[in-house]
Amino acid sequence: MSLNFLFRTIPKASNARSLHAGYQLMAAEKAAVMKLRKSTGYTFTNCKKALEKFGNDVTQAETWLQEQAQKEGWTKASKLGGRKAREGLIGLFVEENEAVMVEVNCETDFVARNETFQQLVKDVAFAILAHHRNKTQSRAGYVKSVLAGEELNKLRVAEGPSLADQVALTIGRLGENMSLKRAVSFGVPAEWHIGSYVHGCVGSQADVAMGRYGALVVFEGGKEAEQPVIGYKLGQHIVGDAPLSLGNVDDLPCGESETRLLPQTFLGDSSKTVAQFLQDRQARVLDFVRFQCGENIGEDNK
Repeated sequence: MSLNFLFRTIPKASNARSLHAGYQLMAAEKAAVMKLRKSTGYTFTNCKKALEKFGNDVTQAETWLQEQAQKEGWTKASKLGGRKAREGLIGLFVEENEAVMVEVNCETDFVARNETFQQLVKDVAFAILAHHRNKTQSRAGYVKSVLAGEELNKLRVAEGPSLADQVALTIGRLGENMSLKRAVSFGVPAEWHIGSYVHGCVGSQADVAMGRYGALVVFEGGKEAEQPVIGYKLGQHIVGDAPLSLGNVDDLPCGESETRLLPQTFLGDSSKTVAQFLQDRQARVLDFVRFQCGENIGEDNK
């Protein structure tokens, strides 16, 4: 092999610099695509297309992707609107003297286990918490709010989209019909307490408990060290025995069909009624709410 051939195959300095710059550009573009994928969850192809459209500006590309996904989601939502959504999750959040519980529905248990759907449940819970706090800024004492479909859809995720838009976006990503069925929020005075329980707890959202059944119970009294256990056991009982009303302390049980909470046989100790369990601990239930995912509450769950 001649030396002339070797010299001819060695790139000139300018060509080498061009190659180096090209490699740097490719690396930067790849990094931008990966960053966009991580922040949005969209495909490599869609992220690359968005970045090309906006000269590798990640912020503009992300905004555009969200807008396109929103349009696609609303289109899918309108097509899937007639399909029943009776699966899903109950989401429950409790912090000191505030609590929210929500029901978000989808079509299958498979989607209910999906992290994207669980993020939607979390977004809904925190939107309701923000609404509750805004509504109760100038109010003291016990505050309870019950919200349903259309009211929920109008709420917003922080400073972002409405919950209706967020649902449409999730429909677009997962391809199933979804709906916001109902929610309740509590705010209680400092001397009252909120107990909670979620049955069949699932999900990756550590700050919002999720499952197919949930209960919130407002009570007062009990020794401070026992209050968390009292709240948990009451919530567990409410989920298990599904009472419809509170009843009175001196009510007599009426057998297996008893639907009043206080006369029911306590699940944690079959030798006592719920009223007796509370009396032993010098506690008193003031209110409770139970959600079961997909249950009929007198309206068609779309």
